Amino acid sequence: MTYAEKMTAFRTIVIKEFLRFIRIWVQTVLPPVITTALYFIIFGNLIGSQIGDMEGFRYMDYIVPGLIMMAVITNSYGNVVSSFYGSKFQRNVEEMLVSPMPNYIILCGYVAGGVARGIIVGIAVTLISMLFSELHVYNGWVLFSVFILTSILFSLAGFINAVYANSFDDISIVPTFVLTPLTYLGGIFYSISLLPDFWQTASLANPILYMVNAFRYGFLGITDIHLSVSYTIIIVFIIALYTYSLHLLNKGKGIRT
Repeated sequence: MTYAEKMTAFRTIVIKEFLRFIRIWVQTVLPPVITTALYFIIFGNLIGSQIGDMEGFRYMDYIVPGLIMMAVITNSYGNVVSSFYGSKFQRNVEEMLVSPMPNYIILCGYVAGGVARGIIVGIAVTLISMLFSELHVYNGWVLFSVFILTSILFSLAGFINAVYANSFDDISIVPTFVLTPLTYLGGIFYSISLLPDFWQTASLANPILYMVNAFRYGFLGITDIHLSVSYTIIIVFIIALYTYSLHLLNKGKGIRT
């Protein structure tokens, strides 16, 4: 395929993915917005008023970056895992695999769709956050780069989950038993400096901790983890997951019978 043909194939997949979640925005965009608003009301107003300041900031302001990041993570992941498994179930993927389109274009197309949903939901949640908190951007470049890199990472993770899934039940196992616990224990609602030494060390094994802290730095200028460490962890995970995803696609794992 020529470069122009590859770009046409890539754009086609991205547009398909975008239209897919926009058509059902009541199910894809609205729920995280409502959930985030509830987090602000319960944790920010009710519980936050009892906690007081966190790291020199109002508790409401402190949890804003983590809640935005949580919405981006879950929606980027959820978009790709549901879409790619749906294509497997309907056997659409086989048509793409037998076409001249390179496998990396297929993978990048689905990942871009996940990033698009992450961006839309992230913007919507940020707008809701402005009703509860006065947002101040400390470093726009860090904010934007961590946002995009995290969305890419979890889109790739969702792709891997979809490849191995054999039923619709399988696509909910990882989000329920792995992603949700890691997200809640990723420093969204607290600073790890408040934890005992053992649990501070244990928290460092949670990759989401690095993303939340780097994103919080973009807003507030504070972080429990050095930025260079956070970027290194995120980029290493992206490279590893991309390589493995492409390997699975090349082998036809879970697709070819």
